[in-house]
Amino acid sequence: MKKDVLSHPGVWSVCLRYTLIHPCRVLALGQLTQMNMLQKLIGFSFLGLTLAVMGCSEAAFPKAGTPELRAELFDTIIARTQRREAFSPVKNERLDFDPIQEMGRLRDVVVSADTEQDLYYALARLSHARRDRHLDLYLVAGGLELPDSAGLDVLDGESIEPAQAPVRIFPDYSDENAGYFVGDRAIDPRWPELPAIGDQILTVNGMPVDAWHDSATAFMRYSTSIALRWKLAEAMTLSTAAFPGYLRTKELTLVTRSSSGTESTYSLPFRDPSDLSWTGTGDPNYPSLVLELSTPTFDLFVPEDGRRFVVLLWRGFRETMVPDVDALIEFAESRGLLDHALVMDVTRSRGGSLGAYAMQRLQPRPFKTTFGNLRISDVTEPFIEDKQTDFAARNINDGGVSETIDDGNWLISWLEDDVLSALSRGEPYSSNVPFKLAHAPKDSDGILQPAPKHFRGPIGIISGPSGGSHLDQFVSIIVDNGLGPVVGMPPGGYSNTWEWEEVLSFPGTDQPVVAFMWNIGHTIRPNGEIAEGNPVAMDEWIPLTRVNVQTYYSEMLERVLALLESPHTR
Repeated sequence: MKKDVLSHPGVWSVCLRYTLIHPCRVLALGQLTQMNMLQKLIGFSFLGLTLAVMGCSEAAFPKAGTPELRAELFDTIIARTQRREAFSPVKNERLDFDPIQEMGRLRDVVVSADTEQDLYYALARLSHARRDRHLDLYLVAGGLELPDSAGLDVLDGESIEPAQAPVRIFPDYSDENAGYFVGDRAIDPRWPELPAIGDQILTVNGMPVDAWHDSATAFMRYSTSIALRWKLAEAMTLSTAAFPGYLRTKELTLVTRSSSGTESTYSLPFRDPSDLSWTGTGDPNYPSLVLELSTPTFDLFVPEDGRRFVVLLWRGFRETMVPDVDALIEFAESRGLLDHALVMDVTRSRGGSLGAYAMQRLQPRPFKTTFGNLRISDVTEPFIEDKQTDFAARNINDGGVSETIDDGNWLISWLEDDVLSALSRGEPYSSNVPFKLAHAPKDSDGILQPAPKHFRGPIGIISGPSGGSHLDQFVSIIVDNGLGPVVGMPPGGYSNTWEWEEVLSFPGTDQPVVAFMWNIGHTIRPNGEIAEGNPVAMDEWIPLTRVNVQTYYSEMLERVLALLESPHTR
């Protein structure tokens, strides 16, 4: 009987397949062949088979896997990307690339990555090849480990903030190839010799800045080329594990050129960010305005000279936005400010939700909100199940920020009825519905009216590439509805409805590798266009440069106020 088991071709086929994929399994079978098979076969045949089969579910191979396993993992990622990803044709055309083709070029990089570090950075390049700022890569328990994880996201764990050099770098947007410059310096006697504000960056850690830019780009998440440069400038001064070892050094070494043409070399230490204070040169600043109200969502400034406008320095659409906006309206009413022109500086805004709630209170006109949909795929049902769990807990949120004004009934109704119906019909996408404003019914045209109490004057926006996501949606509401002028530079250009994250294991094993994300839905701007990779156009393009960095925000404020006074304002 036992001889029959071992001689069955299917048994040997299974064992051979696993030993080829996992060479360590050969040991169990090889040990048997070393024995006197005639004497030991009966007693050890099942034992040998058990060892071989047990090896199929245990990680008895390097955590970086084998070439065969890495090839299978690569193919799995590509297949899931093809069927799940909500690709943006607008973005693909603007960046002149095909995401699947771009990812395909990295097959050999992934397959040949035979260490944990090499595999992590190969998978990071694979993820970032899709050019979507939202799509992150996570370290996971039991998965790939790195000697240093500073700056990397950890699934269900704490991320470590990277150390920072005592300078801040900004892109020079005066020209596509203008490079980078020093935009701010730390205030600290420990570093009396620092490059001056406006100094141009020539080399980074011994690399010409153009070469550094090209090398670092592969390890950055971005949806537009403008926002890419902003994120690279931020990362340049960080000791972040987002970059592999050949792009990292113990200290930041810069060669700079001053406005007079003098070249200088600086070796700058990395420090705990909390240990650094800044001049604030490159931050939004309005020296002729007085701070009147501060909340986690915004700072409210009014002019010292009594001019009839206010400035909101906006931080994001986060946890306290609704009560903060309500407090703003009450304060403005008490101070007689509701008839003033409103300028919003969103250059440092984060994403979040419920921007339409704010818009109903910040300006006096009806407007159409953004819409959204879901890509129908193999994760549609699990996604709905997750939302049902959240609904049962009355906790429908995006990164801790509520996605609904109501208790989520509208969203669940849409998911359970419309989306599941689209799934059963084999449709590629769900219906489009008002997004991030769930008290508007799913069959609504998305036209929203001002709240009973609201700012009644004109509204203008000062924009920049630092943030995106819901910020992109918010600014698109302004532009697509013709609510007011926008000056500066576009937001980051990344916006989709939802993402799906999944812990990847080597196929056929229970060995986790990393968590991977997919974009599973489109945000639709009020003008009907896909939002991802498609930020709004500026009424006036005002680029940040090394020449205007110290007066940049005052210049933008004066330009937006001039546009608000123009009879041709939107």
